[in-house]
Amino acid sequence: MKTTEQFGLENEGEESRLAPSGRQQTQDTPGIPRGGETGLQPQSETSYSESLSQAQRRRLGAVRVKQGELILFSTQLSVMLDSGVVLSDALDAIGEQADREGFKAIIMSLADAVKNGECFSKALGRHPRIFNPMFISMVKASEASGKMPEMLNVLSGYLSFESDTRKRIKGALTYPFIMALMAVAATGTLMFFVLPRFMKIYEAKGAALPKLTQILVGFSGILGNFQAMTGIVTALILLSTALYYWARTSSGQQVIDYIKIHTPVLGTMFVDMVVTRSMRIMATMVNTGVRLLDSIEVIQDSCDNYYFRRLWAKVDGKIRDGYQLSESILISPSSELISPGIIQMLRAGEKSGKLGDVCDKISVFYEKKLEASIKNVMALIEPLMITVLGSIIGTIAIALLLPVFKISKVIAH
Repeated sequence: MKTTEQFGLENEGEESRLAPSGRQQTQDTPGIPRGGETGLQPQSETSYSESLSQAQRRRLGAVRVKQGELILFSTQLSVMLDSGVVLSDALDAIGEQADREGFKAIIMSLADAVKNGECFSKALGRHPRIFNPMFISMVKASEASGKMPEMLNVLSGYLSFESDTRKRIKGALTYPFIMALMAVAATGTLMFFVLPRFMKIYEAKGAALPKLTQILVGFSGILGNFQAMTGIVTALILLSTALYYWARTSSGQQVIDYIKIHTPVLGTMFVDMVVTRSMRIMATMVNTGVRLLDSIEVIQDSCDNYYFRRLWAKVDGKIRDGYQLSESILISPSSELISPGIIQMLRAGEKSGKLGDVCDKISVFYEKKLEASIKNVMALIEPLMITVLGSIIGTIAIALLLPVFKISKVIAH
């Protein structure tokens, strides 16, 4: 079985459109006989869903599954199918071993659906909050190619890489976050407790306040004014609500996605992450016998960025018109997201008939590049936080001490 390196998986709410649900399996897969996962004749598409009560469907729809549980589920199912266990039996066994009742109920419902002749991918599609469109699309492709164990192993790698990346980022941000909290606490102490006492001293001495100190005093007065703060907080809540709903619109999503890919440093990391995942998906699916067009549709499902989705949609159309993959990328909108070096390597892979191997090498290279970029950015965050927070606290301290220097000069004269 082909081993894979770990790489990321992006969640997305778009529906999978990989292939018609009626497409038949073309190869035999251990544990998945032809004509249905259990050898039973398929029943009607709605038979299983109709057998569930409304309360049962509502209860299953509210279940939340941890990333680690999904990784374990994919890994166990891959191993059991590769060992020749029938899909429904494998799901039963995994469900019995599940620790949490909610996820156990989900797995057992999948097993029941398969036993009733329903396609595994269709059963997964009934739980969109747990299994995203990319997961479902890759399972559907594996049903047609007969490579479900390999595809589940790949999905496990996606999820593991995503989980590890999140942990690394959270770990790197913990220290700066603590520093930020301490800085806020220190600033609040200076503004609400230290500054008022200094002001009494300045007023008693009749000292003229420097401009910087006057600005700080005015800002402190606003923070201490209940009506002013109420108005500011209300305005911020309304603005945040408006931005939230605007971001959910098509135009808002396009603007946000544009910012994601064009932000200095972070934008490059985001593009590298999407390219890594796209090339890994293509490598895996092409090497397991899945059609190139089906692979591209799965890549579309894996992207939650408007410009990447548009790129792959155009590539899909160009390939259907007879263009090669490399040519399709080159003449499609947003082609600048794919570097010329990648396009040249894809062209070489097409000529040599080793497109899957070339995509695998590209994904490995960009995965290492992405990991190095994450480490570099995380290494820059700490000194940047120290500089910014130090500047804020230093400015407040200077504003407090400038009048003291003036008073000292007056007393000296």
